[in-house]
Amino acid sequence: MSSGEGVPKYKRILLKLSGEALLGTKSYGIDSRVIEGVANTVKEVIDSGVELAIVVGGGNIFRGISASENGMDRATADNIGMLATVMNALAIQESLEKIGVITRVQTAISMQEVAEPYIRRRAIRHLEKGRVVIFAAGIGNPYFTTDTTAALRALEVSAQVILKATKVDGVYDSDPNKNTEAKKYDFLTYIEVLQMGLKIMDATAISLCMSNNIPIIIFNINDPQNIKRVILGDNVGTLVYRRE
Repeated sequence: MSSGEGVPKYKRILLKLSGEALLGTKSYGIDSRVIEGVANTVKEVIDSGVELAIVVGGGNIFRGISASENGMDRATADNIGMLATVMNALAIQESLEKIGVITRVQTAISMQEVAEPYIRRRAIRHLEKGRVVIFAAGIGNPYFTTDTTAALRALEVSAQVILKATKVDGVYDSDPNKNTEAKKYDFLTYIEVLQMGLKIMDATAISLCMSNNIPIIIFNINDPQNIKRVILGDNVGTLVYRRE
């Protein structure tokens, strides 16, 4: 699938970073080495002429679903989780700007003292100018995951692909950390993901991507260079797509 030595396959991408991916070796919070590794690779990507937006989760700080399962009101729990994504977004912005990557954080919950409000046309303009745009606070409403946010924002800014960074090197038929015989999928269709109940993204996000034919690539963030390899069209991780 490689599009040629050093030639990006995509012009505009959306990178979905889960909060858990930012944990690194920590049990809570942000591993600075992970963010620095991601930032350095993002700089290489931007320098190659690719436009990049990021949606970040907040599970390394607070998980709304887990809190609601323990008795907290779901809407309140999700609002706290959305605020956690803003903390992560600001940390990523700081790491990127330290190495000279101009970055804008846009939030779906108004907090103008720390970030811009989400405005679609402004976000697209930032991307066209070579700035990295980090979308935080989900879509601003409870009951929606940051996976759904990634699918929605990718559609809104006309991204060609969603890159989902995880702690494993693709999608397996069972947990590879528990089953040494787990089978890795190189390619899957959206329907296969839904039918098999694979926990790649929630069903709403998968359905959005399927309806609008946006491919999803799931890869391991522990090797930050994987982002660059994916953009160059190398076979990395698992590709979820529409089979013609």
